[in-house]
Amino acid sequence: MARTKTSGPGLTYASAGVDINEKDRFTDSLEATMRRTFGPRVIQNPGGFAGLFRLDFNERLFARNYRDPVLVACCDGVGTKVKLAAEMGIYNTVGIDLVAMNVNDLVVQGAEPLFFLDYIAVPKVDRDVLTHLVEGIAEGCRQAACALLGGETANMPDVYAPGDFDLAGFCVGVVELKRAIKPNWVQPGDVILGLASAGIHSNGYSLVRRVVKEAKLELGRVYEELADTPGPSRRRSRAKPATARASRGSARPIEGPGPDGGEAAPPPNKPGLAREKTLGEVLLTPTRIYAGSIVRLMRSYRVKNVVTGMAHITGSGLAENLVRAIPPGCDAVIDRSSWEVPAVFRFIQQQGRIEEEEMRRVFNLGIGYCVVVKPAFADSVHEQLERLGERVFRIGKVVKGKGQVREA
Repeated sequence: MARTKTSGPGLTYASAGVDINEKDRFTDSLEATMRRTFGPRVIQNPGGFAGLFRLDFNERLFARNYRDPVLVACCDGVGTKVKLAAEMGIYNTVGIDLVAMNVNDLVVQGAEPLFFLDYIAVPKVDRDVLTHLVEGIAEGCRQAACALLGGETANMPDVYAPGDFDLAGFCVGVVELKRAIKPNWVQPGDVILGLASAGIHSNGYSLVRRVVKEAKLELGRVYEELADTPGPSRRRSRAKPATARASRGSARPIEGPGPDGGEAAPPPNKPGLAREKTLGEVLLTPTRIYAGSIVRLMRSYRVKNVVTGMAHITGSGLAENLVRAIPPGCDAVIDRSSWEVPAVFRFIQQQGRIEEEEMRRVFNLGIGYCVVVKPAFADSVHEQLERLGERVFRIGKVVKGKGQVREA
């Protein structure tokens, strides 16, 4: 077969927009970041195509074994909050969001998170941007006491425009079958505790961004109306808008305690005033990670089923998420006066002229997680969660009904 004659240099993968060398250099640079999230259950697998993780192990300090284990898995993303992160040039906070949106769902089932994997898609490898994204993911894993076991970086120049990127995450956990939360545990008389959110979290940002645009708000401006709303406390990136990433291999082990021995306590959910935070920084406040507090709470009650139900309050608001924890013969009756709606929600509502019902359907409005408990234990659970760093409100109760959420 005759060869086709060409003039000039031939095409390469790099000329098509994918720089393999840069991708590999970035991948190699992640080892230390990932290792900080490892515990004794991560198994060394250098050069592997997947990560290895022990379920049972018998090391003297961190022994953890299961009689009837059930694996629990979920996946989620950050949504259009990534557009705001790119516009602000702040990338590590959405990494925390990514972990939060997964582990907060997972612990609703009574499970403990074991390991996490991420998927980052970008048009071009920008190591500075990617490093901040992965640092944020690793920080989220540290807070959730799970291992960042691996990940994938997809360099897709024809799919994503310059400056764009997307995040997805996948989490696996475990729970003893007899301890897995079941909807029929909830009974009339149970008390509903609400855990404060850290702000908007990672839902409703298509509407938030439309409000910013239509009301001509300035992301770099400090608005006095947001005085009681916390902004991100993590170190910020001042990198250029995103363009990046490379594919990562499997995890490697680290010595010493990690997610399986001496988990770090979650940061206190009692932020100071954000008078110096710009609107953009306030809107990028990371989703609160409740996993650490909930796992500790569940371990405190190994015999009795004190916690009868839980709900992570994400898109569709309080009612549509809490109803998933309520059995057909019960209603959840909520007292919305039991907590104060954070200023950021009222600010967005006023600037966008949004109806109250729409706000309730889209946003968490200050309650990011719900725990349903037996009435005799409501006070002790409340106090324990506050000791673990949560702000807790008694927001309602369970009564006989038809499987609905209604207001008092």
